[in-house]
Amino acid sequence: MTPNVHFLCRDCLEEGDGAPKRCPHCGSPRMIRHPELRQLSIAHIDCDSFYASVEKRDNPEIRDKAVIIGGGERGVVATACYIARIRGVKSAMPMFQARKLCPDAVIIRPNMKKYSAVGKEIRARMQALTPLVEPLSIDEAFLDLSGTERLHHAYPALTLARFAREIETSIGITVSVGLSHNKFLAKVASDLEKPRGFSIIGKSETREFLKDKPVSMIWGVGKVSQRNLAEDGYYTIGQLQTADASRLAKRYGVLGLRLVKLANGEDMRTVNPESETKSISAETTFSKDLSNAEDLLPILRRLSEDTSNRAKKADLAGRTVTLKLKDNHFKSITRSRSLSDPTQLSDRIYNIGKDLLLKELANRQAAYRLLGIGISELHPGKFADPPDLVDIQAGKRASAEKAMDLLSSKFGGKMVELGLTLKGKLAREKDAPSARDAIHSAQKPDKDSGLD
Repeated sequence: MTPNVHFLCRDCLEEGDGAPKRCPHCGSPRMIRHPELRQLSIAHIDCDSFYASVEKRDNPEIRDKAVIIGGGERGVVATACYIARIRGVKSAMPMFQARKLCPDAVIIRPNMKKYSAVGKEIRARMQALTPLVEPLSIDEAFLDLSGTERLHHAYPALTLARFAREIETSIGITVSVGLSHNKFLAKVASDLEKPRGFSIIGKSETREFLKDKPVSMIWGVGKVSQRNLAEDGYYTIGQLQTADASRLAKRYGVLGLRLVKLANGEDMRTVNPESETKSISAETTFSKDLSNAEDLLPILRRLSEDTSNRAKKADLAGRTVTLKLKDNHFKSITRSRSLSDPTQLSDRIYNIGKDLLLKELANRQAAYRLLGIGISELHPGKFADPPDLVDIQAGKRASAEKAMDLLSSKFGGKMVELGLTLKGKLAREKDAPSARDAIHSAQKPDKDSGLD
């Protein structure tokens, strides 16, 4: 027996039973039709081409033009609007290549402060729908709307359709919504019909829907994992659905078992509002108090590298650098500086921390028992450290650091050590029993973020 299909118009919010191609009330073709429309409650909301959308909202003259957020001939594309994407422009593409593909594009340098403000406004409206909001970045989040029907006098799909319409009319940008029975499938669904999409993957159709999809659709399967899976004969999710779980576990460890579960649409993770990483930092407590720059700066250099490495591993960058000190009277001191662009480079983190530390030492004579450095106001790593057209040396230092990272990732460990870094490392090893390093968040992020 064919289950009853329900419909919802995304423009006028008319709802009912059946599967009309157009809304019987307003005639709109923007219809959601699904048997489980009124049952599902796990959503993923993603702002469409967020940075470019904000710029178009603020400048109507470029609304119908191709817009690329980035800058500099030697820089890379941070993001591009859908007009530019149709012409082949992609995130992280070199700017010179993007200009060739889209020579008439409007190029805009990222304004992270503005984007953060809009992102916070959207986040606040999400949290008005449900307390169970799990942010993934400035422009996307998971929501669990279970049990909110009485609060909003609507089932979750209707509440989300209202929300999408409200964001578009009152804030001036568009979002895409994915709705399903778990986080993995909600994330998959939100990518199906961008921009202004609203897609549903129901329980009953899960395995059939995933069957012919490429393994790359599984969240966390990157290029390296795709290549490894292909070598083992796995190209589609359907092939993983029927794979021997013990064989995958032997080949890929715990991740192999996770592959089997996700391939069959099984995801037991809950929407956790406390899981977003708020800041990334490293700190150490000394075995004896230190008071002069000669002793503190080498340690600060090593801490900056630790913070940078954690940021790169998490693919995050921070727009605020914070220095932390604790004196011999246990008084904590923090000094921060906001940047025009987010960073994940140890060189940049260290130089800002050094400036803050030297000013503090000049203004206040004290002995310190703890030193820390960190970044906050986090953004995706792809927006980190655009080329600096004023400070050419900064670009050279950034290139050198990336080369050092490449050597380390290829051969393991630190293949190249700066003199100041090595001095700081020796100082920290001396204080190893009391050393502390942390990624600050209310709770550690889920341990299923990827295979690569």
